[in-house]
Amino acid sequence: MTPETTRAAQTAGVAYAGGAYLLWGVLPLYFLLLVPTGPWEVVAWRVLLSFVFCLVLLTIMRGWAALRTIIRDPKLLGWTALAGLLIYVNWQVFLIGTLTGHVVETSLGYFINPITTVLLGVFVLKERIRSLQWAAIGIAAVAVIVIVVAYRAFPWIALSLTASFGLYGLIKKKIGPAVDAVSGLTLESFWLIPIAVVQLVVVATTPAGLTMGMNGTWHAVLLAFAGVATAVPLLLFAAGARRINLTVIGMIQFVTPVMQFIIGVAVLHEPMPTERWIGFIIVWIAIAVFVVDLLLAARRGRGTAVAEPA
Repeated sequence: MTPETTRAAQTAGVAYAGGAYLLWGVLPLYFLLLVPTGPWEVVAWRVLLSFVFCLVLLTIMRGWAALRTIIRDPKLLGWTALAGLLIYVNWQVFLIGTLTGHVVETSLGYFINPITTVLLGVFVLKERIRSLQWAAIGIAAVAVIVIVVAYRAFPWIALSLTASFGLYGLIKKKIGPAVDAVSGLTLESFWLIPIAVVQLVVVATTPAGLTMGMNGTWHAVLLAFAGVATAVPLLLFAAGARRINLTVIGMIQFVTPVMQFIIGVAVLHEPMPTERWIGFIIVWIAIAVFVVDLLLAARRGRGTAVAEPA
């Protein structure tokens, strides 16, 4: 591969990954457009319509052979089922947070997610981490304690989001290249169909009932695109991750929580008392330490790569 080809691939990778994180960043605004649809109905449609969209993609991209290969492997099927349950928890908590005025707290979950991923690597994969990474973990823990004690509110939305997405990423890493992005999302959505159907039945029995088709054409169209809004950023992320290294991904991923934080504070005017600002500032200090560690590790990696040919 020539240097020009490598640079082109890296540029494309940054564009794909950046596009994914930008879309994830504006998702709160999209889901708020779906009001009066509640979080339980939105997630149910999100599951069902993601599955339909993935079936269309499999047909267009001729991915049925890859899907059949995965289906023949019971172990892979089990991992995709577990991944589906974790991403369901993530989607449901995110929608509850977004539609109940807690967008700032959802951003906190994604701010600390990279640090959670490092912790999972230590305790589950037995990975060794660097001293600056331990420092970032310690500072983030202090931030959570400050928010709980000073703000007098347990950040269950943030911690549920970071735990579910961190474990989801761990499973994705474990199954690796054996499950491509489209096949993986297809199976994850498939396992969740019974849950989605039950949720729609339950919502239909409530006084408000189902909202699909009951609030005008524009609302119905927006709700129908929930599957596309779910699948497209995941596919963009998969395309980007194949082309750029984890250091770049690690820095780009903060685009999402920054955008969600700005939306929560500046657009939705969610409360930010002094105690909460202090907690977030401590989190941002932890992130700064984390990013510095990524940059230093990348620099050392380049130095080693240059030294090896000599």
